[in-house]
Amino acid sequence: MAHRVFISFHHRNDDNYRNIFQFRFGNRFGVVAPSTVSDGDINPYADDETIRRRIRDDYLRDTTVTVVLVGTETWGRKHVDWEIASTLRHTRLNPRSGLLGIILPSHPSYRRRGPVDTVTMPARLADNVGCGYAQLYDWSEDDGDVSQWVHQAFLRRDTVEPDQSRELFRRNRN
Repeated sequence: MAHRVFISFHHRNDDNYRNIFQFRFGNRFGVVAPSTVSDGDINPYADDETIRRRIRDDYLRDTTVTVVLVGTETWGRKHVDWEIASTLRHTRLNPRSGLLGIILPSHPSYRRRGPVDTVTMPARLADNVGCGYAQLYDWSEDDGDVSQWVHQAFLRRDTVEPDQSRELFRRNRN
C-alpha cells in the first residue's frame, strides 16, 4: 500500500539524509511530500491553534505518515516540534497521520539499545514513543524494513491515542 509521507528533519544538519530518504523511498511510498516548514513561513507568535492548523492543512495535507529524521540537533528545532504536533492533529480537512522516528548514524543513540534518550530526542516524539503511538528505528536503506515501518505507523494512527500534552515550542532550543 502506498502512503504519502512527510519528512520532518533539521534542515541545516540533516538535509543530506532527507535527500537520500526521498530519492531511495519516494517511489516506494507513492509520494514523499516535498514541502517543509521553514523560518518565516508561519508567524511564530501566532496562537497555537493557528500554527497547528496552518501546518496540518497547508504542509501536511493528505499525508498519512510523518517520518522524523532524528539527528544530533533535531530535538531543539521548533519546526520539527510544530510538524510533530500537527501530525497528531485530526482536522476537518485531514485525519491525523502516523508517526515514526528514524535515528540517523550521526546521533549518539544510533544502534544503541535501551530506553529513549529524552535529552537528545524531540520531546514530543519521545512522548509518543512512550505511549505507543510512535516507534523509533535506526537508519536503514532497506526497502522492506522502511516500508514496513511506515505501514505500521499508518495502522497505529487509528488504534493508539497520541500524546498531545506538550505546549508548542516558541523558538529553537539549544
